[in-house]
Amino acid sequence: MEYKFSNDVSEDTVNKKLEKKENRVYDQKPTPAFISASWSALFIGMISFCIGLWNADMMLNEKGYYFTILLFGLFSAVSVQKSVRDRLENIPVTDIYYGISWFTTIASILLLIIGLWNADLELSEKGFYGMSFTLSLFAAIAVQKNTRDKKFIENSEQ
Repeated sequence: MEYKFSNDVSEDTVNKKLEKKENRVYDQKPTPAFISASWSALFIGMISFCIGLWNADMMLNEKGYYFTILLFGLFSAVSVQKSVRDRLENIPVTDIYYGISWFTTIASILLLIIGLWNADLELSEKGFYGMSFTLSLFAAIAVQKNTRDKKFIENSEQ
């Protein structure tokens, strides 16, 4: 014998909730404030990282290593965001590209950590590079998301 309590939900209610979720259409552009904040964070992170490199007492090849890691990380993070979003929107993305995107993003982060771990820098400098790198990666993802959302909604309106 099955007892029904007052907090039990009928199957009809569950099905209606699922239908509402499936029919929900995204139709809100990112706000200008969020777009500005994302671009600002990207430029602040990148420029801070580069100014830190410019003023660092490192050999030129070390500076090149860290600059390359920054560019590699930014491209990889945007690539992950794009491939995740493509899959979400049922746009075909090969498993190999999806995997490579994740691998290169993780590799860029690990390469920065390994480089900073072994660098002859003050702990505050290491933290500065780590935080400006992290800010840049996060902001690159946000900028890509905003650009994608804005374009998606503009295309939907036409």
